[in-house]
Amino acid sequence: MLSNLLIAFCLAHSGYFEPWGKDADLKPPAPPAPPEKSSIATTLADAVIKFHQEVISPVDGPRSHYRPSSSQYMQQAIHTYGFLKGYIMGCDRLLRENDEEWVYRTIQWEGKIYKYDPAKTNKYE
Repeated sequence: MLSNLLIAFCLAHSGYFEPWGKDADLKPPAPPAPPEKSSIATTLADAVIKFHQEVISPVDGPRSHYRPSSSQYMQQAIHTYGFLKGYIMGCDRLLRENDEEWVYRTIQWEGKIYKYDPAKTNKYE
């Protein structure tokens, strides 16, 4: 008898559990945010950058000394600042693409040191 009580005590769950969950679980999920409407120029630029990333870059090999790479940077800049400003920022980044020492922060990625310069910061505003 005592052994049965000891086994029941060890296997018992503590506290009260609602069998059907909580009322907060019944709340409907928030509706998804509407997708941003892109201009024709942004859509075309995305297609060209995607073609470069998936077709040209694997054949030619990675050459960027930055993270994010220059193509990712241009894509982020276009989506953040608009087509014209993002395109100019991307071209400026391509002109600075070299392996010289520079004033950027550096990060180590897969055993190699890269310059870190994301387009998400408000550096031109």
